[in-house]
Amino acid sequence: MANAPTAPSTYNEKMLANYVPVYVMLPLGVISNDNVFEDQPKMEKQLKELRAAGVDGVMVDVWWGIVESKGPKQYDWSAYRSLFALVQECGLKLQAIMSFHRCGGNVGDEVTIPLPQWVLDIGETDPDIFYTNRKGNRNKEYLTIGVDNQPLFHGRTAVQLYSDNMKSFRQHMSDFIEAGLIIDIEVGLGPAGELRYPSYTGTQGWVFPGIGEFQCYDKYLEAEFKEAATGAGHPEWGLPDNAGEYNDTPGSTEFFGLNGTYMTEKGKFFLTWYSNKLLNHGDEILDEANRAFLGCKLKLAAKVAGIHWWYKSPSHAAELTSGYYNLKDRDGYRPIARMLSRHYAIFNFTCLEMRDSEQRADAKCGPQELVQQVLSGGWREEVEVAGENALSRYDSNGYNQMLLNSRPNGISREGLPKQIMYGVTYLRLSDELLKDKNFKIFKTFVKKMHTDQDYCADLGMYNHQIGPLERSKPKLVMEDLLEATKPMEPFPWGEETDMKVDDFDGVLANLIRKLFPCSSEIKGSKK
Repeated sequence: MANAPTAPSTYNEKMLANYVPVYVMLPLGVISNDNVFEDQPKMEKQLKELRAAGVDGVMVDVWWGIVESKGPKQYDWSAYRSLFALVQECGLKLQAIMSFHRCGGNVGDEVTIPLPQWVLDIGETDPDIFYTNRKGNRNKEYLTIGVDNQPLFHGRTAVQLYSDNMKSFRQHMSDFIEAGLIIDIEVGLGPAGELRYPSYTGTQGWVFPGIGEFQCYDKYLEAEFKEAATGAGHPEWGLPDNAGEYNDTPGSTEFFGLNGTYMTEKGKFFLTWYSNKLLNHGDEILDEANRAFLGCKLKLAAKVAGIHWWYKSPSHAAELTSGYYNLKDRDGYRPIARMLSRHYAIFNFTCLEMRDSEQRADAKCGPQELVQQVLSGGWREEVEVAGENALSRYDSNGYNQMLLNSRPNGISREGLPKQIMYGVTYLRLSDELLKDKNFKIFKTFVKKMHTDQDYCADLGMYNHQIGPLERSKPKLVMEDLLEATKPMEPFPWGEETDMKVDDFDGVLANLIRKLFPCSSEIKGSKK
């Protein structure tokens, strides 16, 4: 690694096998809308602070709306090259997200970066290129899966847009790739970069814990469903018209309620089609990513959303509208892991920091059980599993939950543990994180992720050596993917981490809050 610290360190090799690298997500707008790397001195100072804290690397969104903003195939990577060079100088590794979505409208979005204007212009004459709900509202956050293979973009399909972008990235960033700076490419596959439908979006009035809405009413997906239903001998079947609206509860709808449509032959057919479209979408774009980065010493990754609300209700409504067909008797996540395994890709999951006890009881949230199910499914399919927190946390409780999930059965003093996460990314770098008390706790968290070992620049010392990316394995037939829907018991999970972050001040503050709750804190806890 160029310019990485060379000071000698001593390691306990058996403990080093338990080392989980920690990355920090950079601010969303580190590269401005007009493609400028602003405030480099501040970023340099912050990156050096991260490096001194033992952080292994950073993650950054590489926005499609910025680099290809001037016109089709008119790429400008210059600002990102400046940023990458700085990251390299600071001795950090880099995870790059190919962000093919709009920034703005999701929880935590502080800036707005739209899709390229020339793509939005096409949407003016053909608004069906965007995801659409039953009322006809368009979502301009990401192109609908329905146009993946439609040559509507100056002769190119949506998949070709993504593919060309990634090929250009490889061409213009080859020196950074060859130097070992860029260790993985997370391929954006939907809104917020996640493999899902934009079923819950604040720009259309959704608020937590609404069940969300299906997003398949553009003319392209509607036609595909009609063709599929007709092929199955049911030309009379249409898309759901009884699944409620964004902020409904499951029980208030016919589709998700007791003995609802989701349990009928028609409902099962729709949900299988809807979720399979998502699987195929991810598979096709990851195949293009594999071609683009073939032979590079890096890994591919894909992110899946942690839809934890209504997880403990029978219909799992919020997961279903997002495209995760997950029920008590059907695993909606292991097929995704199996698809990723064909591309040697990392399964990146969210909400690692959340505990059931912190959530609203009436929303039947189950973040802990969800994380256990998803991570176990990934490990069973023998893919590398990574993760991140969904919301910024600066307290020991959040960090300890992330530590538990990274090594659910604790450290192994005899080498590699049976279950260990490939890496954890902290969301995100901010002035708040770097405040004295917050940063002190964070540094302890990093040390505990590293099992009290020093920062280790050599990936091979903790079993993370990266060889040249191989060609994806042959495409799996849908029957093989769906075989993975069979539910399996999750792996055992400890009650708490054996590498705890202790925060006496935080414990005291929580105790005071419980004893003397003020109205603003009560209100805040219901968000």
